[in-house]
Amino acid sequence: MFKKLHIRLTLLCTAVSASILIFMSLVCLSFQEAESKESTFSDFQVNVNMLVNYLESQSVISHNWLSQFHTDTHFEIDIRDNGKTLAFGNLKPLSHEQAFIRIREIARNEHQIYEEIITPKSILSTHAEFEFRDDKTYHAAVVLIPKNGGVLNIAILHSTEDLQKTLFMQRLLFTAADIAGTLILAVFFWFFTWRMILPLIENRKKQAEFIASASHELRSPLTVMLSSLSAMKHASAKDAERFAANIELEGKRMSRLIDDMLTLSSTDSSRFTIRKESVELDTLLLSAYEKFESLAIEKCICLKITLPDDSVSTCQCDRERIEQVLSILLDNAISYTPSGGIIELSLQADADKFIIRVADNGPGIKDAEKEAVFDRFYRCDKSHKDKEHFGLGLCIAQEIVRMHKGKLWMEDTPGGGASFLIMLKNS
Repeated sequence: MFKKLHIRLTLLCTAVSASILIFMSLVCLSFQEAESKESTFSDFQVNVNMLVNYLESQSVISHNWLSQFHTDTHFEIDIRDNGKTLAFGNLKPLSHEQAFIRIREIARNEHQIYEEIITPKSILSTHAEFEFRDDKTYHAAVVLIPKNGGVLNIAILHSTEDLQKTLFMQRLLFTAADIAGTLILAVFFWFFTWRMILPLIENRKKQAEFIASASHELRSPLTVMLSSLSAMKHASAKDAERFAANIELEGKRMSRLIDDMLTLSSTDSSRFTIRKESVELDTLLLSAYEKFESLAIEKCICLKITLPDDSVSTCQCDRERIEQVLSILLDNAISYTPSGGIIELSLQADADKFIIRVADNGPGIKDAEKEAVFDRFYRCDKSHKDKEHFGLGLCIAQEIVRMHKGKLWMEDTPGGGASFLIMLKNS
């Protein structure tokens, strides 16, 4: 499923990005081509004006000048003096005769450039430049120059073949750039979308593990309850009472597990509410200490509490939720600390934060497992048989602290053991 999603996301992102890239390339190319065409046509007009200025100023047309002009500009020129064609060697190839006739017709019909408008009194020349399409594309011009009471009719053709080659190379360059850009985008999105999918894969994996672990934890008390019910059918009154007690005990255990699972479900679906109020943390720690003191004494564990000597400012937090976190940490510490051990509950108040520490001198937690202890259904001691713990407490505690915009982490206790620290902001 995730492989198909990966491929589809890569294709989608690449297609969208490539489409934008191609669109922008086409826009840039169109502007660049328009600018190139405009620049080339402007150069053509400048050269036409140069020819007109020369012919206007000369009483005798120089064959050498026209030959050099043809060499420099590659213009094909047809000059007619009062209707008679002036021959200038290679300046008017025979292959262009029909083209010259057509461009004169275009100049007459579309630009009103015809000899009748030139009278003996005319002193100004008239001309028009335009694009002409035949077998190829040309820049064309027709010029009428009053000369000695007559008219010089000049038709000019200039092939745009060089311009077309330049535009073709530009298109090839843009196409190659777009193909290369698309390939680079495809490679980029292949890795980028995979990084996006990784959290989904990890979440799916954890979800599967959670369901498997929850099923296992629910199956155990359910099996005991069903076995006890089956045994009660043939048991004596005294044994039946014992089986009923087992059923009640396992039912309560199952209820606690379901409550923990519902709590985690609430945090996942953002239905877990935090109601902040001004709380005196030193008083809250004293209450937690008194709550677990008798349980610690039963297990022969020394439970200590250390509070600041000076008065502590109040903390904006949810009293019941922070009590729940302290209960989880103290309950775990008492469960995993051996008889004769020590557990210390302490509070440190700074200007901008509070640090609550629950430290024990039990077996501690290996470095490789320090992050995993906050995973759901995780137990450091796989053989631990304490039915009161399901491996959900630390996960719940971390979610509560996170929703307070605080932090819960663990460190090694000096001399051995584990210390869990809660950081709450003083705001």
